[in-house]
Amino acid sequence: MDTLGNRPGLWPRRPLITLCITEVTSWGVLYYAFPVLLPSISTDTGWSIPAVTAGFSIGLVVSAVAGVPVGRLLDRIGPRPVMTSGTLLAIPATLALAAARTLPEFLGAWVLAGLAMSAVLYQPAFAALTRWYGPRRVTALTVLTLAAGLASTVYAPITAALVSRLSWRQTYVVLAVVLAVITLPGHVFGLRLPWTAAEVHPHRSHAPDAVARSGAFVTLAAAMSLAAFAIYAAVVNLIPLLHQRGLTISEGAVALGLGGVGQVLGRLGYGRLTAATNVRNRTAVVLLAAAATIVLLGVLPGPALALVIAAVLAGAARGIYTLLQATAVTDRWGAAHYGRLNGLLSAPSTLAAALAPWAGAALAGPLGGYPAVFLTLGLLGVLAAALATLASPAARHRPMRPSAGD
Repeated sequence: MDTLGNRPGLWPRRPLITLCITEVTSWGVLYYAFPVLLPSISTDTGWSIPAVTAGFSIGLVVSAVAGVPVGRLLDRIGPRPVMTSGTLLAIPATLALAAARTLPEFLGAWVLAGLAMSAVLYQPAFAALTRWYGPRRVTALTVLTLAAGLASTVYAPITAALVSRLSWRQTYVVLAVVLAVITLPGHVFGLRLPWTAAEVHPHRSHAPDAVARSGAFVTLAAAMSLAAFAIYAAVVNLIPLLHQRGLTISEGAVALGLGGVGQVLGRLGYGRLTAATNVRNRTAVVLLAAAATIVLLGVLPGPALALVIAAVLAGAARGIYTLLQATAVTDRWGAAHYGRLNGLLSAPSTLAAALAPWAGAALAGPLGGYPAVFLTLGLLGVLAAALATLASPAARHRPMRPSAGD
């Protein structure tokens, strides 16, 4: 299979620029707006924080389940129809969130949003760049995640500004318009590169079925799932933690946004990290760093500046984790069946990330507050790092040198 990254001098800019813009917008509207709007939704409706957060978690569960068939579909038909369809679903899903008058309606809207997320967030974008850019995929993925790391930096403050002047319902309507104006035309017109189905190599030892059943794959999935649970529970519960430490909601939104700057800074160093480490050590180091920053947030009582700096460090670790996740399959088993294998690897991680926001909010009461929640999450991150050291594929599963078929 030919890739544009295999052709000397070719560096197609349009799809990469398009995905940078649409991923910032999709993440900003479908993910990062929610933590900012959470207190307003609960106050206005009377629904408890855990109940409101359960809706968000349901959306992420649906995204995890749908991600497996979406991965197979991506390998067959490519990202343009998948991501366009996802955006066409994301717009009415966001409007349905704004219109929900009962908790069941709100939960149902998140089901639609979850289906949309499976088709517009990182998984299809990573599959597109991995196929189109071939051996240069790490550079392309780094550029994409550098840009998308600004989603919280851009949309958390924008959402906070909107909800300070409008209701949370009106804010979601405005955000739905943003999706329609920016993301939909981007996916329709910006992803027009050719796409051919992945070639099947039944005699290769890294055939997808063999890889998916291997102990290394299962162990890696477990490690990444624990890490995802810890990292994303910390993201969604960051503002409640900071509010409990004495910061206002607006100040917490700024800290969350600056965490996006941290993501960008962390990703800038990923190339050097890959050059200096092997895949097993790199995975363990990144997961340990993420755990350490979560613990730091749990133990710091203040002042506000120290808490913001800790949020930026947590963002840096989170940013590196995203690239680690994006390259986990290709670093170990090659890129021929990336959509399918990444869908299988990402499904339990996305499921863990889906349960994390609700679990974090639900545990705050029994554990006596959000600081104890963050300490618990940090310990889970340490366990994830320990598991990652056991997730090296056997020699027969190691990826072959990149070729036209990869």
